[in-house]
Amino acid sequence: MAISTRSSSARWAAVAAVAVLATTVAGCSSAKNGADPKGGGSASGPASTAASAPSGAIAVGPGPQSAYTVQQQPGPGTCHVRYTADKQPLPDPKCTPGATNPKVTPQTLKTTICRSGYTKDIRPPVSITNREKTANAKAYGYTGPLHDAEYDHLISLQLGGDPNDPRNLWVEPPSPGHKPGAGPNNPKDGVENRLKAAICSGRTDLAKAQQAITHDWTTALSSLGLKED
Repeated sequence: MAISTRSSSARWAAVAAVAVLATTVAGCSSAKNGADPKGGGSASGPASTAASAPSGAIAVGPGPQSAYTVQQQPGPGTCHVRYTADKQPLPDPKCTPGATNPKVTPQTLKTTICRSGYTKDIRPPVSITNREKTANAKAYGYTGPLHDAEYDHLISLQLGGDPNDPRNLWVEPPSPGHKPGAGPNNPKDGVENRLKAAICSGRTDLAKAQQAITHDWTTALSSLGLKED
């Protein structure tokens, strides 16, 4: 009888141990799946929001705001300027991949970017962008005069770029031929003007123009088959 009792007790102890282990594993699984349904990380940081965009697609920003707030920038020294063969500056695609304005679509062109005065209506105030520009200069390691660098929308407002998404703004160093103290000299502006005119006249597609300008503004016109002056 003593042997039978001990055997029965051992069996019950084993069952109880298995039950406790199963409960513990289930609890850990619930904690992993339920603690952060968005996959962890701060939703306000540029890296986490960029990760939510499908591969190869341009992220969609929050769009125009009635009151803008200063946006968090990448950490100091984490971004690196690239240069074309003729020394034109391009942003770091990891820090500044671009972001579009959800209000600008092929269906809304006439009431948004093709309407005179639209970009002025949605542009963030300098009280916001000046603070962002200072932080972004540190992110890119830019040490020149801020007066000579442009806090530039990678996808400009006139091409349907988001007004204040940190993924769409960077401190762009001066282009070749710049005179110190003269302020920004950005030939990219002329390309953007040409692209907007092509979009509004139906000669090119909005999404294709946005993709071209994010890839390399110096080749954007030629890649779309638009005549360059």
